[in-house]
Amino acid sequence: MRIAVLGTGEVGRRLATALAGLGHEVGLGSRTADNAEAVKWAEGRPGAGHGTFAEVSAAAELVVNATGGLVSLAALEAAGAGNLRGKVLVDVSNPLDFSEGFPPKVVTFDGLSLAERIQAEFPETRVVKTLNTMTNAVMVDPGRVPGEHVVFVGGGDADAKAVVTGLLGSLGWPAARITDLGDLTSARATEQLMPIWLRLYGVLGTGDFNFAVCRAAAQPS
Repeated sequence: MRIAVLGTGEVGRRLATALAGLGHEVGLGSRTADNAEAVKWAEGRPGAGHGTFAEVSAAAELVVNATGGLVSLAALEAAGAGNLRGKVLVDVSNPLDFSEGFPPKVVTFDGLSLAERIQAEFPETRVVKTLNTMTNAVMVDPGRVPGEHVVFVGGGDADAKAVVTGLLGSLGWPAARITDLGDLTSARATEQLMPIWLRLYGVLGTGDFNFAVCRAAAQPS
């Protein structure tokens, strides 16, 4: 698949590296065509490229939003609605406000999630929210954390979610641990997991943990 990863920070580079390693053609996108991190990442890497948000999105079949949550809408506007039209957009970002230090605040938009705002701004794009409840190393290597921890998926397009679920499987997530939370309003809940995740990070001193859903055994009727 041809995949655009928007955002040259640690999350974007980690996802781009993992996806390129799976044999996908990956373009790492940034605001400028000569972004130093993107150039360095793509150099000598098979199937890898870089460019502006618009350039890599135009060439892609699937787009990953790994930009900072408070600038995601601007980044996607720079990518261009036409370049996103009809495509699956995997949103892994959280709208975190670090202006008052750590831990940051999670910003809501009149009660809406970032993913819903993206969908509203780009109604012809098929937005799926996932991977935003864990550190980037666990995103691409769930085996770092033992146990039956899960990854959540939410979106209003069943076919788009099926594409994303397949991609998660290729990253090492077993089907039984991919939890479909329903439509895109579920992103309100997963984005709001960030306050407890950040507190746990501060207590544990590591990002190598994740959330598990523990169910009681079915009782005989």
